Amino acid sequence: MFLHAAQKKWKELLTNIGQRRSPAYICEHCFFVFNASLSPQSGATLAMVNPLAGADYQIAGWFHAHLSQAFVSLLRLFSEPGSAQWIGVVLFLAVIFFVWKRAWPALVTMIVAVPGGMLLNELLKLAVHRHRPFLDGWFVDWSGYSFASGHTIGATLLYGQLLLFLLPLMKSKRRQRLTILSAAMLVMLVGFSRIALGAHYLSDVIAAIFLGILWLMICALLLKPMRRGVVAPVAIAVEEPRPTTAATVETSR
Repeated sequence: MFLHAAQKKWKELLTNIGQRRSPAYICEHCFFVFNASLSPQSGATLAMVNPLAGADYQIAGWFHAHLSQAFVSLLRLFSEPGSAQWIGVVLFLAVIFFVWKRAWPALVTMIVAVPGGMLLNELLKLAVHRHRPFLDGWFVDWSGYSFASGHTIGATLLYGQLLLFLLPLMKSKRRQRLTILSAAMLVMLVGFSRIALGAHYLSDVIAAIFLGILWLMICALLLKPMRRGVVAPVAIAVEEPRPTTAATVETSR
């Protein structure tokens, strides 16, 4: 029964894409297709059936057997840039800055992209219902589900969106490349720490990076008209001729 429903939803999705429906409409149908594809018993095992299953268990098992107190402390430090507390502080400072600058489009983009994407990831965790690699151990202190990595997608969304804000302001190509590399390395470091700590599988981290980038692209596409509506009046105001001044009077003399 559920296979028939999934096939029907997939046909509707392909038809909508062929008709060039809006991204929001297509994303909504993607969510229902995903739910229809899950049988009531397969939610917990869906994430286990993947091409990276062998690497998932081997890597998780190796790190679990070689963890030490010093290594765990270092990994927790690497995880911090993706933690909810850290992301909350950075978001709070960004909101204050955008309000001070009256940059309303940037403010809306930041709120929709980062907290919105993290909320969708939590819904995905509940839908997939994948358990974490290890639940017992002296270093284990997390709860919730594994797919996809919350720390990794949070870091991808936060530093990816900040990157989109900063790159247009940089004229130097070398500085742009350095900034992109730094943001990518930070996200990779967060993802590595979550794998090594046994909080997530390799596939959880890869999926989080992919979904984070996809969500940033969707936000940029959907919020583009709003940014144009604000930028256009500013550009027109700048191009208006300036009123004559005393210098003009002197020239006429």
